[in-house]
Amino acid sequence: MDLTTTAAKPAPAPSRSSTIRRNYPWLVFALAFGLLLADYMSRQVLSAVFPFLKTEWTLSDSQLASLSSVVALMVGLLTLPLSVLADRWGRVKSLVLMAVVWSIATLVCALADNYPQMLAARFFVGVGEAAYGSVGIALVLSVFAARRHAALSGAFMAGGSFGSVLGVAAGGVIAVHLGWRWSFATMAVFGLVLAVAFWVVVKEQRNAEHAAEPTPEVAFRAPISTLFTNPAVLCAYVGSGLQMFTAAVLLSWMPSFFNRYYGLAPDRAAGLAAVIVTLVGTGMVVCGVITDRVGRSEMARKWTTAIVFCLTSLVTLGIGFSLSTGAPQLILLGIGAFFAGGSAGPTVAMVANLTHPSVRASAFGTLTLANSLLGLALGPFVVGVLADHLGLQNALRVTPVVSVLAIAALLLGRRMYPIGLRKLATVHAAAPH
Repeated sequence: MDLTTTAAKPAPAPSRSSTIRRNYPWLVFALAFGLLLADYMSRQVLSAVFPFLKTEWTLSDSQLASLSSVVALMVGLLTLPLSVLADRWGRVKSLVLMAVVWSIATLVCALADNYPQMLAARFFVGVGEAAYGSVGIALVLSVFAARRHAALSGAFMAGGSFGSVLGVAAGGVIAVHLGWRWSFATMAVFGLVLAVAFWVVVKEQRNAEHAAEPTPEVAFRAPISTLFTNPAVLCAYVGSGLQMFTAAVLLSWMPSFFNRYYGLAPDRAAGLAAVIVTLVGTGMVVCGVITDRVGRSEMARKWTTAIVFCLTSLVTLGIGFSLSTGAPQLILLGIGAFFAGGSAGPTVAMVANLTHPSVRASAFGTLTLANSLLGLALGPFVVGVLADHLGLQNALRVTPVVSVLAIAALLLGRRMYPIGLRKLATVHAAAPH
């Protein structure tokens, strides 16, 4: 044997299978993120067609708001029970089923002939979307190390804003050129295609191979009650939900705001609103990255970053909505939008850090419940009711005040954080070894 020749041989290139295995977590993230885009495109395309429905069906602002809020309401009511079921039945199968349900319901929206039919279809959109966010983020975080969690959480939740941007912007253009029904139909087809791709690529067994922590199927399962007995986690739920009130209002009402007060046609109003919503999503990502860096050596600092983001949003949006139309108002609204969802990544990271991995999807389901009931459902509906009596701009002026309550909850959470860690330690201690 020629040892010299043998030693000179180059190292074999990484095999295609090893490359795929190494990139698999990012593939899971990409597909889950894509489905979240489809989720919010189906949800928020309604905002783009508000002017068409208001004219065609002579609807009030409160009726328009109910079409948006019913989705968030069903998400809030069903997230926790469906998240618990997904932890047991299988997250991949659950996510695919959810996507199919909301996509078909969105297709039914395109066929609605009146307000009651549209309300019923939107009800089932909410049923399908109910637990996607909580189960999806639990699946994504399960295949990544904890050091990436705040950034990944912020990026994943920003998919809601980016999906809203695409839904509002594309929905407005499609509605103007093809009719509002095609706006819904397009979103439905997109969701169904992604659901099939997710089912083909993402597998439970491969997820388990990449899991950073023991999976719920083979490890100790913490009691569901632990999701509600940790005071710091409760503060994270409430603070996140109250701050989401402001973000939800921006997602739902900015197309109508620009249509009414800037005199823009529905497609141009939707395009400008899409810029605001893009800033919400971009802020979620950037603020999540900042939080990971600031909290790298001390996790408690993640509470502080969330508080700072909420305070910045409170000040800039409060001043912005009080100004008359023009460039100064748009600049302040843009800054406020950027920080409006900035607390999303930090609060998800804190919930993940304070709950046992076996019930983490359920924990995120509870967080989604708070986000939906306190923010996504309540925000647009409250503004719609106020707009019927005060006008839309006056209703929007009082919206940022809710951030004061969010800041109070997060301040309390930071104070209770050491107690929360001790509570979690007792749960881990109860696990069999």
